[in-house]
Amino acid sequence: MTEHSTPVRRTNPFAAVPGADGLVLDVPEYLSGFDRDHAVCTGPMWKLERAQNFYEPDVASWRAMMDGDWARSLALADRMAAPMAEFFRTRLAVSRVRVVEFPITAYLQWEMHLLVLRAAAGSPCRVIPAERVADLDPLPELVIFAPTLMYEVLYDRHGGCRGGRRITDPEVVDPCLHLVRELFAEGEDVLEFHRREIAPLPPPVVTDEMRAALPAYAHRTEEFRI
Repeated sequence: MTEHSTPVRRTNPFAAVPGADGLVLDVPEYLSGFDRDHAVCTGPMWKLERAQNFYEPDVASWRAMMDGDWARSLALADRMAAPMAEFFRTRLAVSRVRVVEFPITAYLQWEMHLLVLRAAAGSPCRVIPAERVADLDPLPELVIFAPTLMYEVLYDRHGGCRGGRRITDPEVVDPCLHLVRELFAEGEDVLEFHRREIAPLPPPVVTDEMRAALPAYAHRTEEFRI
């Protein structure tokens, strides 16, 4: 991974997110509100992703990975390339900061393949090692539309989405936006990271603990999410 000098950070704007006023939305409300805002956003948009495990039952490739069929998972992921390219032809791309811990989790190994496809479709991603943001933890999971609008995405203990908080206070949102931009500038391009750290890995190991939570995530909409 590319070496960078550690920046001096006098404040942590992410610390203000949990206490910020925000409209709490359940999953359907969050998804519909997010889609409305995305449709009219003039950008650029930014995403900060910190957790190392998520549950994504809407994605057939993820389900194949959870079934232990890595070859099928990758093949299904590759089928998403064309829909992703079409999606980002009509919708604003998202610049993503992806925090990574080692050893790589099964989820992250899978997600990195999709992030490469997203990058090829025009939605760039930069990777930041977890130790470089240790002074900022716990980081929220954020999607920032503008200096006056962001969503804090909310997850349950397994990493399944349980909705989001719509935050519009510029004194909270704008500093978060500036720091996400800084982290993106510091990060390593996902293509290089994937080539060096992900592609050589053996198929991920899916544990019984991971599978035990699956019945709670049985919905399958097959929808593409950014």
